[in-house]
Amino acid sequence: MSHYYINKNQQANGDHEVHIDTCSYLPSEPNRIYLGNYYSCAPAVAEAKRRWPTNRINGCFYCCRPCHTS
Repeated sequence: MSHYYINKNQQANGDHEVHIDTCSYLPSEPNRIYLGNYYSCAPAVAEAKRRWPTNRINGCFYCCRPCHTS
């Protein structure tokens, strides 16, 4: 299991990316929100979409590639 976080800041394309705690691109602590501990990125992204239904949510290309859609 991994600890998942969402970036508070949007990417250039408007996405808020979900990262695992060991990702090289994990935002600094003031710029992230903890989502929980999951076996894969899918439930972490689903949790983020549940909490912020109006935001564009995407998995990080580097650490959550199966959930990276744009």
